[in-house]
Amino acid sequence: MNPGDISPLTILIAAIFTNNILLSNYLGMCSFIALSRRLDTAVGMGLAVTFVSTFTTALNWVIYHRVLARGALSFLPGGLGDRIQLEIFALIVFIAVIAAFVQVVEMVLERFSPAMHQALGLFLPLITVNCAILGVALFMVNKPFGFADSLVFGFGSGLGWMLAIVLMAGIRTKIKEDKVPEGLRGAGLSLIVAGIIALAFVGFSGMIKM
Repeated sequence: MNPGDISPLTILIAAIFTNNILLSNYLGMCSFIALSRRLDTAVGMGLAVTFVSTFTTALNWVIYHRVLARGALSFLPGGLGDRIQLEIFALIVFIAVIAAFVQVVEMVLERFSPAMHQALGLFLPLITVNCAILGVALFMVNKPFGFADSLVFGFGSGLGWMLAIVLMAGIRTKIKEDKVPEGLRGAGLSLIVAGIIALAFVGFSGMIKM
C-alpha cells in the first residue's frame, strides 16, 4: 500500500472510530480511568492530548524519515543490525521529543496565556507519560503515511482518545455508586464501563481499514 492510496478523511475517521487508540489498542488507560471522574477535567485532558498528539506525531515523522532513516546512525557500530538500531533509537528519540514538546508548550502557555496554563497546568505534565502519545508515533512508523497523513493520523488519534474519555466521564457522572456493590465501586465499575464502551466501538471495526 502506497502513501497516496489512503485519503486523509479515511485516516481521520479510522483513527477516531475503527482504530481508536484507547478503545481498540488500550493505550492511555491510566489517565483515562484517573481523570474521567469529572466532565470538565476529561475535556481539558482530551484537548491537551489532541494538541500534543498532533504535533509530536508530525515532528517524529520528520525526525524518523528525514534524519534517522537516512543514515544519521551510521556512526554506530553494527551489531544489532541496522533496522533494530533504528527502531531502538527511534523509540528513545520519540520519548524525548514528546517530553520536550510538552515542556515547551507548558512554558509558552505560562508566559503568554496564564489563564490557559492554569486550566491545563495539571494535565500537561501527565501527557508526557501518556503511552497513547508514544503509541501514535510508533504506529505512524509502521504505516505508509506521508507527512500530511501523519499529521491527520495524530490529530484523529487525539480526537479518538478525547471522545473516549469524555464518554467515560459523562457516564461516570450519571452513575450513582451507592447503588453498586461495594466490591465494584471505583476502578472496578470504571473498567466494566470502559469494556462496554469498547464493545460499542468494535462495531466499527472492518468498516474502514488503513
